[in-house]
Amino acid sequence: MSLESILAAAKQAIIDIDEDKAVCVAKEALEEGLNPVQVLSEGYSAGIREIGELFSRGEVFLPEMILSAEAMKAATAVLESAITGAAAEKIGKMIFATVEGDVHDIGKSIAIALIQTQGVEVIDLGRDVPVDKIIEAAEEHGAKVIGTSALLTTTMPNQEKLEKVLRERGLRDKYKTIVGGAPCTQRWADKIGADAYAEDAGEGVTKVLELMKS
Repeated sequence: MSLESILAAAKQAIIDIDEDKAVCVAKEALEEGLNPVQVLSEGYSAGIREIGELFSRGEVFLPEMILSAEAMKAATAVLESAITGAAAEKIGKMIFATVEGDVHDIGKSIAIALIQTQGVEVIDLGRDVPVDKIIEAAEEHGAKVIGTSALLTTTMPNQEKLEKVLRERGLRDKYKTIVGGAPCTQRWADKIGADAYAEDAGEGVTKVLELMKS
């Protein structure tokens, strides 16, 4: 298959919520010697973005979003060995979590997949993660950056809580923090004292790399 065909098939597999197909396309992409980062960012991620748009219009629902993310994770797992080989030198560790009370993680999954292509080791704590667990993981893994995602205005305060607890424990200067999610803004990041804000996964990669170097 051509690159264009592979990208289209990868995108469609996510839209169709077909995990088996997503995995098969990923394997075929590697067999064809295609760039795994390009397949991930222009194929699978394009499908996830379309699912997100359908969700925002009420044409798909949360269960479908979650299953689409799982399909992408399965495809990413196939591509990961090749991606790791292309970016073998690790530049640092990052903790990433969707905050407590929030079960949305499609955007986080896209961001993680792209960030990992740049040599950053990402420890994904998943969805609905309490602040204490986030800090505990950062300490355990020796992370430099802590990223949190919130898709609900009702769960955004947990991003602020993270900043507060880090300060209370004398750990704030030890970590760089970045926030994201649909309701988040640069103004919100400034208000709570986060080091960075990313509007989307692409910007997230750039911001995380900047934080790793700071």
